[in-house]
Amino acid sequence: MKSIKVLVVVSIFSLSTLAGIQASFGQGMSNYELEQEVKELKEKIKSSGLLEGVSFSGVLEVEAGFENGYGDVNTSDITLATVELGLEAEVCDWAVANLVLLWEEDDTEQVEVDEGSITFGNAEKSPLYLTAGKFVVPFGTYETTMISDPLTLELGETPQSAVQVGLEHPSGLSASVYSFNGDIDEDGEDDTVKCFGADVGYGLEVGTIGLAIGAGWINNIADSDGLGGWIEENKFTLKEYAAGFTGHVVVTVMPFMVIGEYVAATDDIAFTNNPKQQAPSAYNIEIGYTFELMGKDATLGIAYQGTDNCGGILPETRLIASMGVGLGEQVGIALEYAHNEDYDVSQGGTGDEADIVTVQLAIEF
Repeated sequence: MKSIKVLVVVSIFSLSTLAGIQASFGQGMSNYELEQEVKELKEKIKSSGLLEGVSFSGVLEVEAGFENGYGDVNTSDITLATVELGLEAEVCDWAVANLVLLWEEDDTEQVEVDEGSITFGNAEKSPLYLTAGKFVVPFGTYETTMISDPLTLELGETPQSAVQVGLEHPSGLSASVYSFNGDIDEDGEDDTVKCFGADVGYGLEVGTIGLAIGAGWINNIADSDGLGGWIEENKFTLKEYAAGFTGHVVVTVMPFMVIGEYVAATDDIAFTNNPKQQAPSAYNIEIGYTFELMGKDATLGIAYQGTDNCGGILPETRLIASMGVGLGEQVGIALEYAHNEDYDVSQGGTGDEADIVTVQLAIEF
């Protein structure tokens, strides 16, 4: 495919040119000759035509955090929170390849493939499409104006290698079904494709007014990043699958935006080697306001988030506010304050509170 060809060809050109440069230096290569070598490399890549239909994108986020955490423990740090590089290649008018490489300090030891997928479809000719590869399955939307991920995302987001078949109609209606082989299996279950889900949504924009509503269902919510990581960390064995449900509403009446989202297991999660976990759930209620500050675009947001039956997994409540200012078209700075209240000790928590302040400088390209 074109995306792979681009990387291979660029690598070959680069290695061959570097080898030539190294050999030429041994023979006394001048600066002028070096510039010509680099120029020829650029011309070869450009004339190959392999970059046609290929677009690149990226995100860099640097964060400084200060936390008065549970147990009155104070911590602070400066991190390169996110380095993300994306590549999209339109191979033809009905096939697109997508690749996202990600590195997060303290979360990923090395650069990893966060997403890699192939999509077959042409929206101008048919609303139907098929996507296969690694991506976040459409269980929840997790819209937010904050720096931090909402508790709904921490409970429900499910990145997997999957196959998705869906439609996006010009009327604003969308729907899809998907299937994958999950990481969290039932006790005694074979290693097969047995997880699946579906989602439906509708979007409408009229002038400065927008509406987006949607709902989703998955047969195994224990395969989400948040719950799956907790299950593996505690070495629990799943007795049987518990389904999950999510719903969201996003209303935009400029300059205001209101977000409401709910994620929950439809039943208790039972384990063979541990008492069952009552059906966990999370919600996010958020309001954002966009305005101009000293000639720059700015956004102010406040949210109240909460969970139920998530002791030892997530905080019980979170009050969070943020303000972001665009320093340029692709550069922004944001400040966020969050107050977490944990579950009582009898419910698996610490009974403590935590305050977190985060400053973020971000560049998108």
